[in-house]
Amino acid sequence: MLQKPKTVKLRALRSPRKFGVAGRSCREVLRKGCLRFQLPERGSRLCLYEDGTELTEDYFPSIPDDTELVLLTSGQAWQGYVSDIRRFLSAFHEPHAGLIQAAQQLLCDEQAPQRQRLLADLLHNVSQNIAAETRAEDPPWFEGLESRFQSKSGYLRYSCESRIRSYLREVSSYPSMVGVEAQEEFLRVLDSMCQKLRSVQYNGSYFDRGAKGGSRLCTPEGWFSCQGPFDMDSCLSRHSINPYSNRESRILFGTWNLDHIIEKKRAIIPTLVEAIKEQDGREVDWEYFYGLLFTSENLKLVHVVCHKKTTHKLSCDPNRIYKRQTRLKRMRPVRKRQ
Repeated sequence: MLQKPKTVKLRALRSPRKFGVAGRSCREVLRKGCLRFQLPERGSRLCLYEDGTELTEDYFPSIPDDTELVLLTSGQAWQGYVSDIRRFLSAFHEPHAGLIQAAQQLLCDEQAPQRQRLLADLLHNVSQNIAAETRAEDPPWFEGLESRFQSKSGYLRYSCESRIRSYLREVSSYPSMVGVEAQEEFLRVLDSMCQKLRSVQYNGSYFDRGAKGGSRLCTPEGWFSCQGPFDMDSCLSRHSINPYSNRESRILFGTWNLDHIIEKKRAIIPTLVEAIKEQDGREVDWEYFYGLLFTSENLKLVHVVCHKKTTHKLSCDPNRIYKRQTRLKRMRPVRKRQ
């Protein structure tokens, strides 16, 4: 327990009010907060308003004074202020002048650089046609695109598919590196990957706001958030974008990178090539490499500012390169009874 009380700013999940609370321990702040908001202390907990990290007694002494906390009761969850601001703007399909003015006032009053950046990004992307989907509903959005694209989701799916296809073409250029003897095996692995990609339409759903939650990288409204850099817990700039909102945002989204955490050229492909050359009767686990090359298991959407061209210094898992061989148990001979 601290000798000097620490002061924090506390709010409940569904309350617009915020109070200053002082305490020498996490439990004391929790108890006072529950009294203030008239919430049950049993099952309640505290987390950081910024990113949703749960506050513990060990962590409590390290937080600075005036840290903003959220009081959660049993069953409640908080992902950080990013979702708070998003809900504020995405609650309206057609943001009116009053809403935009309120958001601008929030931006003026906001002192935290990360939240300033997020609010600025969201305001830049607010559009009365954000919910529009077809060319007929929002003709300016489609300016410069071929006439075959009749929906926003269709074009953005194509955009994602094109990126995945470019990775596949890169892998396809490597058979000559494995030597003549191993080329047949490399082509077999490559064919398995191609079939898998075709079956999931080259994971174009990642950019499709109409896709199921687990198969897209955006919200149902079309908001994307930066997932990098990879050597930190989260993007320091908190960039977000909605390419569905207007033509400018659609073009700007094209500068965002779909990066590999474990690097494609420096780690994944060389490891795959070496695995095929040195398999020595073992079967290469092509599905593991498929996941690293073409899925969100290893692909993260990164704003150009957070895109680092330095080496990520991550490597493939040596225990997953080859499929596990199942060993047959030896049958013991049955002894004859005498």
